[in-house]
Amino acid sequence: MLHPFFKLGLRLYYWKPRTFCNDNICIKVHPDVFPPQLTLSTKILLDFVNDLDLKNKTFLELGCGSGIISLLAAKKDAIVTASDINQTALDFLVINASENNLKLKIVYSDLFENLRNQTFDYIMINPPYYPRKPKNIKEQAWFCGEDYEYFEKLFMQLPNFISSETNCFMILSQDCDIEKIKAIALKNAMTFEFVLGKTKLAETNFIFKIVSL
Repeated sequence: MLHPFFKLGLRLYYWKPRTFCNDNICIKVHPDVFPPQLTLSTKILLDFVNDLDLKNKTFLELGCGSGIISLLAAKKDAIVTASDINQTALDFLVINASENNLKLKIVYSDLFENLRNQTFDYIMINPPYYPRKPKNIKEQAWFCGEDYEYFEKLFMQLPNFISSETNCFMILSQDCDIEKIKAIALKNAMTFEFVLGKTKLAETNFIFKIVSL
């Protein structure tokens, strides 16, 4: 669960939109959107994506939040789709993409529901993983449901969107029940391949490649 002091810090910091910059891309982040400023996972994924050769590759950020990862991929000449269930996040991403002169497709979608009949070379997922029912759209970025409903739905849909040529990556923290999430994937004939682990501020995050069995 989120530490009470961390939650208090989020509320105090996010009483208004804040600016976040990475690799000369600067965005405004709405208070109701997952905060790249205060989380390690986004920064780790940005470093990871920055090292990829994405020129002319199709790239999906599933649950894009602020969209900073999608914007970086677009800057690296990928053909980018950014999706989210938070309409406020998408509205801000439209503005941020325009102000950074970057092109991408922005789609309102609950996981893959509005992304059918599409394939991608790369899929990036920074999921909610705390086991609690989200109370509002903001909490959906943090909580996956009491019974991990987010992952149950994700791994039921995902086999229709990945092949042997798809590079599907997910980042998870040591704070979550990784074995539980792996078990849900396995039920749907998918497994995790370890890619890297990075420790910052006493927290280790892991990037896994998701592959079909």
